[in-house]
Amino acid sequence: MDYPLLAALFAGLAASMGLIVIINAVSAVSGRYKEKYLQETAVVMDDVLLSMPPSRVLDFSLIFAAAAAFAAVGGIGYYTGSLNWSKIIIFGLIGAVAAFPLPRLYLNFLRKQRLRKFNEQLEDALLSMSSSLKAGFSINQALEVIAQENRRPISFEFNLLIQELRLGVTLEKGLDNMSRRLDCPDFELVAVSILTARQTGGELTATLERLAGMIRERVRIAARIRALTAQGRMQAAIIAIMPFALLFAMMNIVPDMMNAFFSTVAGILSLLAVVILVVIGFLSIRKITNIDI
Repeated sequence: MDYPLLAALFAGLAASMGLIVIINAVSAVSGRYKEKYLQETAVVMDDVLLSMPPSRVLDFSLIFAAAAAFAAVGGIGYYTGSLNWSKIIIFGLIGAVAAFPLPRLYLNFLRKQRLRKFNEQLEDALLSMSSSLKAGFSINQALEVIAQENRRPISFEFNLLIQELRLGVTLEKGLDNMSRRLDCPDFELVAVSILTARQTGGELTATLERLAGMIRERVRIAARIRALTAQGRMQAAIIAIMPFALLFAMMNIVPDMMNAFFSTVAGILSLLAVVILVVIGFLSIRKITNIDI
């Protein structure tokens, strides 16, 4: 019996089975991540009122990742004049990982900008509602006044609320839906105040005016905090960029020494550790400068 041939066959069979297990595991993990990614993207796109399917955002993310990986590998090859597999893998992964979340980050930016503008418009909307109530309007008519002012995004949101009320949804349910849709702490306070005043018979006009003054102060404080933390956010960006800029500079000055980082296991692990530490430092600084009020 040819034992070496039998051992080779069993080894090949074991390797094939192991490869199948790994592929199935990767496929399952990627499937769960894709489902979660699409669900979260759908929520964000609903918040910014985009009709694009969430799968299209995932396609853009993959395209950006592939393009960034290709650009990073091509750039490093042109810059250093030489390429090897370690450089291709490291810089390709860095470019792909850095570019993949860009579409989602842009959507989150649009969402924050929309919420910020809504908060800035909420003060005037509350004062307008208070004036309408003083003029003898009902709460539904006061809400319609805001919806007809054509001031985005607040008029659009109040218009959705008015449409729900016309379809038979109660005011309590409509305000709750609007609060969950906006995820805005200021409006949640407004909704609770309106419902409490309706149930207890309190003076809603004075309550709305006090809320308008409180929201005005919160907006002023938030703007002040953004101005005071601007330097910290800039430092986070500089700290994140500096190691990579230094890497490119050293590859131009002493390429022989820097090539050791791409040709040895210790050098590759050092580069990966630097990338991980830079990301942790950037996120830590952003967490410190992100102050909630």
